[in-house]
Amino acid sequence: MTKLYQKSEISFAILWIVVYVVLSGIADQLSEAAGVMKSVTAALHIAMSLVLIFWIRKNDLGRKYGFCRSAVPVKRFLYYLPLILIASSAFWGGVKMQYGFPEAVMYIISMCCVGFLEEVIFRGLLFRAMEKDNLKSAIIVSSLTFGIGHIVNLFNGSGRDLTLTLIQIVFAVLVGFVLVWIFYHGKSLVPCILFHSANNAFKVFAAEGNLSPQSEIIINLVVIVVVLGGYLFYLVKTFPVCWKQMS
Repeated sequence: MTKLYQKSEISFAILWIVVYVVLSGIADQLSEAAGVMKSVTAALHIAMSLVLIFWIRKNDLGRKYGFCRSAVPVKRFLYYLPLILIASSAFWGGVKMQYGFPEAVMYIISMCCVGFLEEVIFRGLLFRAMEKDNLKSAIIVSSLTFGIGHIVNLFNGSGRDLTLTLIQIVFAVLVGFVLVWIFYHGKSLVPCILFHSANNAFKVFAAEGNLSPQSEIIINLVVIVVVLGGYLFYLVKTFPVCWKQMS
């Protein structure tokens, strides 16, 4: 693994993306066959997370990939309040335990690991691999690949229709831009991991079905346009990047 990394960081990042997506899909199917949702997936995600943690520590890459405190005071990031608001959106339609206890535990474990894995892979490995050659491309590719990857929800049995999936993709792309901006300027991936994990895990308590499809679409659009769009605008204005550096 280290040899491939030393040879090409981009190839290393792409390999991790492919392995993560493919194995997660297979694990979800095996979990359904086992009768406990996310049971196999949670075990897989724990194993992949541990592999990445040990590999990063072994190669002393913790600071490079943001395993440290933010270099920017939290108040300059508005105490991450917009991200907290977004994570809380899971409760806007009410609170309800979606699954039985074993499934809920497996789901939460899996989703927390997903937050860690996707941040390390997309904001860490992929972004850092591209950043040294072209910062603009690194920001765009890291954000777009992360967002477009959610198109798999059309085929994985999540039950989302085309409209909601497209909204989720736009939402994920904007989240990608926000998080990569925070990571690039703050040098820490920890806030990104915490938000991503919480945003995923809270869905287990969302009272799905209490809102009409139209209401759900409106709420999603408000979150995207007002909260995410406004926060990204603030970050770009507060932490500008030299365009020459980005070309």
